[in-house]
Amino acid sequence: MVELIRNRKRLAFLAGDLAAIFLANVLAVALRFDFDTSAFGIRDYRNLELLVADLILTPLVFYLGGLYQGFWRYAGLNDLIRLLRAVGFRTVGLIVAFYLFSLPGLSRAVLVMSTVLLLLLAGALRLVPRFHSEFFATRRSGSGARTLILGAGDTGESLLRELRKTAHVDFDVVGFIDDDPDKSGLKIHGVPVLGPMARLEGIAVALGVREVIIAIPDASGATRQRIFAVCRRLGVRFKTIPTRGEVARGAARLSQIRPVDVEDLLGRGVVNLDQQVLRQSFSDRRVLVTGAAGSIGRELALQVASYRPEELVVLDRNENNLFYLEADLRSRFPDLTLRVVVGDILDPLRMADLIGSVRPHVLFHAAAYKHVPLMEENPLEAIKNNVLASLQIAEIAETHGVERFLYVSTDKAVRPTSVMGATKRLGERLVKSMPGERTRFMAVRFGNVLGSDGSVIPTFRRQIAAGGPVTVTHPEATRFFMTIPEAVQLVLMAAAMGERGEIFLLRMGEAVRIVDLARNLIELSGLKVGEDIQITFTGLRPGEKLHEELQGEGEEALPTSNDKILILTGINPLDDKGWRRLRVLQQATLEGRVADAVAALQEVVPDYHPLSQSHPGRQTPKARVVEISKRLPILDAQG
Repeated sequence: MVELIRNRKRLAFLAGDLAAIFLANVLAVALRFDFDTSAFGIRDYRNLELLVADLILTPLVFYLGGLYQGFWRYAGLNDLIRLLRAVGFRTVGLIVAFYLFSLPGLSRAVLVMSTVLLLLLAGALRLVPRFHSEFFATRRSGSGARTLILGAGDTGESLLRELRKTAHVDFDVVGFIDDDPDKSGLKIHGVPVLGPMARLEGIAVALGVREVIIAIPDASGATRQRIFAVCRRLGVRFKTIPTRGEVARGAARLSQIRPVDVEDLLGRGVVNLDQQVLRQSFSDRRVLVTGAAGSIGRELALQVASYRPEELVVLDRNENNLFYLEADLRSRFPDLTLRVVVGDILDPLRMADLIGSVRPHVLFHAAAYKHVPLMEENPLEAIKNNVLASLQIAEIAETHGVERFLYVSTDKAVRPTSVMGATKRLGERLVKSMPGERTRFMAVRFGNVLGSDGSVIPTFRRQIAAGGPVTVTHPEATRFFMTIPEAVQLVLMAAAMGERGEIFLLRMGEAVRIVDLARNLIELSGLKVGEDIQITFTGLRPGEKLHEELQGEGEEALPTSNDKILILTGINPLDDKGWRRLRVLQQATLEGRVADAVAALQEVVPDYHPLSQSHPGRQTPKARVVEISKRLPILDAQG
């Protein structure tokens, strides 16, 4: 009560409540006795006693009910319910007091009427700050850009309230657009619902709209692209609120407005994960991530850390990016038991010592060379890193009883036309070939991820920032895309689901033309294709396909309990002949014989059909290769 007296605003509310109590009692008595002024005289002193008791009891009940702690500028239904409850307790308290102290008869009619009047007066007093705020915010809103909100549901309504109560001068909301015919013609906080999405262009022109905000968190990519096309034609700025997926990951709140990004136009839906299964798989478990400084490895580390593992070990030879990852992890998860290891997966002694000391329950093998043209120029490095080192780590994992080993693959493994794709295809077959007596081996195949290091989106952004041109390999080139967080969420789920030897395929949606991606990114940057930024076509690079695929010939994708994760059949393990060919590949690679190694790769991966035969052989010296990896135990065991 002392802090109430010290706070000037709360003291003003107390004074207002005392006035409301007095006025409610006077009006109640006046109504009950037909405005007879003698009702408060000596003859009817019980009404004076009621007034005095009310003036003492009600502020105390209001204080205990938290009515002096509310921020009434944002008063809502919950605050009014608290007020109703407090007035109810006050009335019961007065009745108990009168009977407890054997006071003269209490006029029930006066008490009932004073209760209703007090509720109205105290409620009105608390709505004044909100009315003042919203009234003046509405008057100020005319200075902003004329804006349409797409979506007249709960999200759109809360967005409008958010804009108004913060007096957002950037937006003057003139209407809603919604496909629900029952909402057409209605008004939400005084703003009309003007019609369906099909009329967006006409309505925007008629009202001189300069901004459009999508307030539909689950809007599909196709819907967003149609809206974007209309806005692009009209020169209207286009913004959105975060998607459900971003909100679920804690990346944003639905009330936040941000520019539309190229990821929004893909319309990737919310990933439904079995959190209980994930917690069982990663909480209080030791987890090792190789390639942790890369895009997928970094996100794997961040998401695994959120499940409170017993220990998280991140491994990479990229010292700088590993340093930044460590800082990020320690900032976000201060209680995380973290080990940061700078190391090379090509070093068998280092890997055996690490895995033997950590004894991880789960090992995510994300380390790989992934750039197709570079690996065409350096095929031996691709084979060493993506095949020999992967097999070496898998064998060490089996030796030390790692429970789950997940190999990250790529759609370039399907009917490969490049060295990189062929090495990842062989990696998938090796996962199927592992004995798996102590370790559950599995792989996950998916396409491109938006925003990964060295991928098209960061490249396009750098080119746009430099004034262009934006370079695209071919006007008809297509790729499958998903966001990095979505891909990693599904990788985690696949790792938790896997039993033994599965090759999982992530559902990627429709393929996207690279040139469309470039055009959208230019226009989302507020520039015009052909005027501000040029798009030039450079031709397919060595080893690149015009169109990527997700399934190869003879492969079938079967459903799982998660609608975005499939299991691929038709991928066979290596037979005895395959293991012998792998030994030939290993020997040629370690001896630095480029042509023989590429030929051996074609032998062990029969569906590898190179688009480029140019392998100049800028390789690691032979002595270095032999020192790094002198033997692979599994290969020796196969004879």
